[in-house]
Amino acid sequence: MKVELKENESLCDLQRNGYQIIQDKDKFCFGMDAVLLSSFAEVREGERAIDFGTGTGVIPVLLEAKTEGQSFVGLEIQPESVDMAKRSVKMNNLEDKIEIVEGDIKNASEIFGKDSFDVVVTNPPYMSENNGLENPDAPKAIARHEVKCTLEDVIREAAAVLKPQGRFYMIHRPRRLADAMELMREYKIEPKRIRMVYPYVDKPSNMVLIEGARGGKPMMNIEEPLIVYEEPNVYTQDILDIYNK
Repeated sequence: MKVELKENESLCDLQRNGYQIIQDKDKFCFGMDAVLLSSFAEVREGERAIDFGTGTGVIPVLLEAKTEGQSFVGLEIQPESVDMAKRSVKMNNLEDKIEIVEGDIKNASEIFGKDSFDVVVTNPPYMSENNGLENPDAPKAIARHEVKCTLEDVIREAAAVLKPQGRFYMIHRPRRLADAMELMREYKIEPKRIRMVYPYVDKPSNMVLIEGARGGKPMMNIEEPLIVYEEPNVYTQDILDIYNK
């Protein structure tokens, strides 16, 4: 289905089922972290999943393409992103599988009710420091900094909307890993699986993928490192496999 693009908007081909996403380069475009998270997350047949802070809806669309999940919800606080996400869902004829909801992550359990999802996925703002932001209400600032919600808000509400034994998937920065582990256990989401992501084999990790289970038993697997580039602009085979998965 064709949709009319607004000023500064463009289409990004997801190279999956012919799906495309509407983006605005002046606001916020999805990056590799969304692709890595959608590959790391598992949504099983018949399960219901929600993406906290969905932006333009790329993760629900990718999850619909890659998994056997029954239905997907994208929760987003920024009206402009909600509008783009809804038009992308309509353009891809996914209205019967994906719902985009405008709302605040801090109120997720009030919006959807407790124990309402099998899976929560999130690519939350990475930066806790908001001092010095020239415009805290700018779309890019909201996406990158904890302006509208904190890491604790995300984990607390994930625990509330997850069913018992439901799974939580998040991508974040390694420097916040201790905070994430502490908060997950505080809200009864047991860390189960971690994979560190490195830009190059000889560089420090710059992303971490985390899986947790609500009410799970203590036992965590550390997966093999994921290296992004063999050399500048040349992806490793692992990354190519993720993009082609």
